[in-house]
Amino acid sequence: MRVGALVRAVALLTLSPMAQAQAQDPAAFYKGKSIDLYIGYSAGGGYDVYARALARHMGRFIPGNPTIVPKNMPGAGSLVLANWLYNVAAKDGTAFGMIGRGTAFDPLLGSTKAQFDAAKFTWIGSMNDEVSVCVAWHTSGIASLQQVVQNELTVGGTGPAADTDQFPKVLNATIHTKFKIIPGYPGGNDIDLAMERGEVMGRCGWSWSSVIATHKSWIDEKKINVLVQLSLNKHADLPNAPLVMDFAKTDAQRQIFKLVFARQPMGRPFLAPPGIPAERRATLRKAFMDTMKDPGFLAEAEKMKLEISPVSGDAVQAIVQEVYQTPKSIAAAVADIVSH
Repeated sequence: MRVGALVRAVALLTLSPMAQAQAQDPAAFYKGKSIDLYIGYSAGGGYDVYARALARHMGRFIPGNPTIVPKNMPGAGSLVLANWLYNVAAKDGTAFGMIGRGTAFDPLLGSTKAQFDAAKFTWIGSMNDEVSVCVAWHTSGIASLQQVVQNELTVGGTGPAADTDQFPKVLNATIHTKFKIIPGYPGGNDIDLAMERGEVMGRCGWSWSSVIATHKSWIDEKKINVLVQLSLNKHADLPNAPLVMDFAKTDAQRQIFKLVFARQPMGRPFLAPPGIPAERRATLRKAFMDTMKDPGFLAEAEKMKLEISPVSGDAVQAIVQEVYQTPKSIAAAVADIVSH
């Protein structure tokens, strides 16, 4: 009887939809399906443009060739989407999303609205390893970051949660620079105009990819001086500009910089809910990186002026897990710095 019962139980388990879904190879699972790609911002912005470019190509590299359908879910700087992916979205590999590069670290910085453990997400990859810079207008007389320790430099700010405000605050609090943030600019382009008009003398927390896409002539004509690179590693375009990590004089400063600037390799990050079957996680990660190397995709990205410097899902996962080991005292210090 017990043997017969065991056989029947195995047969029932084998026939159950969940068991069948788990047992299916990725090609059989994805064939004829669509995958929803949720974007944590409204249509037309930088994150949206990157995500839709990926959606047009990635399906070709997933076994079974599913259709990828981009959908916008804006709100709270992509925190709405992060919470939804973690707590609500299907965990079978048919839904993933793109959130802001710093959103994963909101819980560490004291956000009570972040309802997730970022280390448990299934990280798919990042479309670029972002490097931001601080620059000074050529008439400011400032050509190095060391000079900003001695002299005040006014920079434009776009909001308390933005890189333009947070990054100079962190530099002021750690290495005692004298950035003076002039708040209230609607966007980065408004800060650029303010530099030209002489309202501010610089901009800090400006993506290098955006500098090249919008103001390459300023570099060519030496209208701006790059003072420092804000990331964990240098950009290939800027071998001689110093890296922020080089200014850390203590372990505490290094930990602060790592917590704040770890978001940069996650320049355009894609993630899926926790608990996706391992073979589908591997499939999505591989399809993402295959897309990043595809000539058709790269030709479109070049035409759209999208910088592509991909970071694998494994690497993003490792960064997030490492940052979440940050001592609570360091995380509390950074939260205090950026909130004032």
